[in-house]
Amino acid sequence: MRFKKVYVEITNCCNFHCSFCYHSHRPATTVSPEVFSAILFRLRPFTKYLYLHVLGEPLLHPQLPRLISMAVDMGFEVNITTNGSLLSSRSDLPELNLVRQFNVSLHDGAENVVEECQKDYFLSAFEFAHKHAEHSYISFRLWNQGADDVNEYNIRCLNSLQQYFKVTLPVDVLQKRNTKIADHIFLQNAARFSWPGEADNLAEEHTCYALRDHIAVLSDGTVVPCCLDADGQLALGNLLTDDLMKMLSSERAKLLLNGFRNHRAVMPICQHCGFKVG
Repeated sequence: MRFKKVYVEITNCCNFHCSFCYHSHRPATTVSPEVFSAILFRLRPFTKYLYLHVLGEPLLHPQLPRLISMAVDMGFEVNITTNGSLLSSRSDLPELNLVRQFNVSLHDGAENVVEECQKDYFLSAFEFAHKHAEHSYISFRLWNQGADDVNEYNIRCLNSLQQYFKVTLPVDVLQKRNTKIADHIFLQNAARFSWPGEADNLAEEHTCYALRDHIAVLSDGTVVPCCLDADGQLALGNLLTDDLMKMLSSERAKLLLNGFRNHRAVMPICQHCGFKVG
């Protein structure tokens, strides 16, 4: 079994406090290089692409350069999802040139960056993109379509984007899934979704990429089928102590996977998840 990608949470700590983010009850944990090495060794037969994110801000990790180098040395393609607030302070780290893609969640700034500082927040993200696009892909995310009170913020963001990159965006840019800004630099839009357990409506007839496209590893080593299972409600085992192939062959994994193949969400957490495929 081989996955398109595996999410690895190197820290569940974050410097932002987003109302739309999942508020986990897990203790704060930052993965040590030694534990990260063990995780990499166990994941190497199962994927080439690592996404350093579940919860938390990966750029907070004090040994991030070392972790990136370790992963690349073992043959992984590293992808980082960040709220963008620390890009300027980390921009000069040479190891960042090894990262395949940065996903910058600009929508996080709407609640965490005061209006008078938002221009500087955008500018630091755009300067980072301009510097690193030679080596990496940069995806700016505005995943807040349909949310309340974000129109003015989005307009400020788009205006800053146009001014910095000297481009004219189409009037319907927020209705487009992806828009190319420059070489290796893109704007991605999506509706805001509800985390598992937070969606109001019960939906049993849908499928999911969990266990087909990806799995996730939480900062304590817990393996979960889905990158949105931030509290390990569907834990399959622990990568540091258990065999991953046995976890993927477990009755719970088979039940979930067979359900999704038949467009059925069999677990309550999945039935109340705001991210649905089909």
